[in-house]
Amino acid sequence: MRLSSIPQLYRNMNRGAEIVTVLSRYGLADWIQQFNIDFAKGILKAKDGELLAKYTRESRIRMAISDLGPTYIKLGQILSTRPDIVGIELADELKKLQADVPADPFPTVRKTLESELCQSIESIFARFDETPIASASIGQVHLAELLDGRTVVVKVQHADIEKKVTEDLDILAGFASLAERLPEFAPYHPTSTVAEFQRALRRELDYGREERNMLQFAAQFGDDDTVLIPEIHSEYCTARVLTMEYVEGVKLAHREALQEMGCNLPEVARRGAELYVRMIFDLGFYHADPHPGNILILPGDVIGLLDFGMVGRIDDRLREEMEDLLVGLTSGDSDLLASVIMRWGSLPIDLDENSLRRDVSDFISDYANRPLEKMDFGEVIDDMFRIIRHYHIALPPQVAMLLKTMVMLDGTGRLLDPEFNLVGLLQKHRRRIMMKRYSPSRRIRKWTRVYREFERLAEVAPRRVSEMLEQIRTGRFDVHLDHRMLGPTVNRLVTGIVASSLFLGSSIMLSMKVPPLLFHQRSAATHVEAPKNPVEKTENNVKAVVGEDAAYMGMRDISIMGMSGIIISFGISLRLLLAINKSGNLDRPE
Repeated sequence: MRLSSIPQLYRNMNRGAEIVTVLSRYGLADWIQQFNIDFAKGILKAKDGELLAKYTRESRIRMAISDLGPTYIKLGQILSTRPDIVGIELADELKKLQADVPADPFPTVRKTLESELCQSIESIFARFDETPIASASIGQVHLAELLDGRTVVVKVQHADIEKKVTEDLDILAGFASLAERLPEFAPYHPTSTVAEFQRALRRELDYGREERNMLQFAAQFGDDDTVLIPEIHSEYCTARVLTMEYVEGVKLAHREALQEMGCNLPEVARRGAELYVRMIFDLGFYHADPHPGNILILPGDVIGLLDFGMVGRIDDRLREEMEDLLVGLTSGDSDLLASVIMRWGSLPIDLDENSLRRDVSDFISDYANRPLEKMDFGEVIDDMFRIIRHYHIALPPQVAMLLKTMVMLDGTGRLLDPEFNLVGLLQKHRRRIMMKRYSPSRRIRKWTRVYREFERLAEVAPRRVSEMLEQIRTGRFDVHLDHRMLGPTVNRLVTGIVASSLFLGSSIMLSMKVPPLLFHQRSAATHVEAPKNPVEKTENNVKAVVGEDAAYMGMRDISIMGMSGIIISFGISLRLLLAINKSGNLDRPE
């Protein structure tokens, strides 16, 4: 790997060393547990003094991410929505991550506000609470009152947060480049996962994007009295400051308070789910973080949505794929479901389609005979994610986000009403969804898109064909072949030839006794003068015999170069055999 691919590790050496230290500590704890080294289990401890080795591997990963700070906590929260990459168990563990970030002091907040809004706080707000009501990884939230008496909340980014995030992202990209070459990290697709995380986090750093999202939702639900989107005050919004209406209600997480308020929980759960079905399948633009802390219930069972930093967009193609997935799940069509998974995901080269279809068929049959009211949508999607991960299929980020949003929606609905069933609700809407799919307007849009693609092809094709014919006429036409998977085979073939050639040449050197030699026998012409004393004669005869037998396993005059070559050739051959055994055959890479 070229050093130019990881210059960030050198630019940010101090932070990089800190990250390596944390990862080493938790990685060593994992190694100690795997090998069950009892005497070493008491060495490594967490911040609270607990022994690291007693935690599961998933818990240690979560704890390491938490120790690394806000940027990596955000990474963990995003990875919790990607069970197709990290697995169900780790994704569930990462959902527990919470950013406990100290709030900036008020003078720092004032400086940020006045530099962003280009005027003093007193000229905008009649009251501004210095103590924040919340502090997250990116920013903190203050309660305030405008000069006209309206109560608002103001989100202010932490000072220098963009610089810190950029530094961490650079280091993370460097580590991802290194991890891409390690077999144990390859299934996690570190480079593409980090690239996706970088895009998501840079979007969250721009409060202007969240402002535009809120304006779009407000326009779509402006005529719906059952849904409340906080009013945005655009004149007091920038990329680092967001000012919106203060909405007073009860969060879904506080079930007892909702019951005291007289809220009809089953009805709210049903209307909330139908609201998301409308956003996903009708509008193609949905709130992608429906956990209980981001949904308020106001008097009259009005549903208020908060935190629009994470939203999902669905085009017609993805919507049609999602509709096929819905039909496959609710009708038990395993072939359709397997086809949707293969169309959605990035497939490995050695994918066994027949095996995948059998597993999907078994998956469908497990749920086919269950009563609809007892079917858990979250369990269904988790089992589907297990199949996807088993076959190393990587889903597009928007697909993974959509599926996890629906799982989160199902869990939130069950929090309100234990009898809530998202699968049953989708079953009721299936006919309407499919009718909308084949509506004249959708058909017209689809055929318009197809016509535009053919029109573009018709414009380009004649010129391309003309260029190709001209290259053929002038003899400049080349065909470039990409021999996939041939590289490892050629490397092993060359290695085998080198080993056999080395062995053959070394054997010749041994047989020819090419010097320098080991256990060299003196020439027969060299004799010791015969002693006159018979006793001395006997001793010399013994010495002669011993001298003749002073050889290694009966071998004399061994060529050092020849023997070294044979040993090296055996080592190369052993390495080649191990590589072949690891890959399974000659045509697969290690």
